[in-house]
Amino acid sequence: MNPALALYRRLTPLPLGRWLYGRLICFKAPYFATIAPRFQALEPGRCEVAIRDRRRVHNHIGTVHAIALCNAAELTAGMMTDVTIPSSMRWIPKGMTVEYLAKAKGTLVAQATPEAPAVEASSGYAWPVLVTVRNEAGEDVFRARIDMWVSPRKAA
Repeated sequence: MNPALALYRRLTPLPLGRWLYGRLICFKAPYFATIAPRFQALEPGRCEVAIRDRRRVHNHIGTVHAIALCNAAELTAGMMTDVTIPSSMRWIPKGMTVEYLAKAKGTLVAQATPEAPAVEASSGYAWPVLVTVRNEAGEDVFRARIDMWVSPRKAA
């Protein structure tokens, strides 16, 4: 089993386990701490991360900043990719296309799903991941398509 997924499954039943998991991921990749992510779901083919509407993620008009939304999208897509692709493969974001659909206010939930099934290949390939961010009313406020570059891990 993927180590990130195994840790998630071990921590989430515990009190504050989801919070702790988010902190550990942010320790590994510190920039994600700017959005204080709270993992709601992590499984092959799906990841959901909530971010709270706090002043530190606001723009000048009092809504969640576009880059905070991109940060949530990259985290969600990256974690979903990590637990979905074969263990013989690795990934890195190659590009991102985004759409801002409405003012982002309140607690937001980013959900990442693959556009196509993961494959094991002998060479690298682009694997698109779709991310939708919804507000508390369930309305889409942001969408992203992130092209992950998936390639074989180098032999140790």
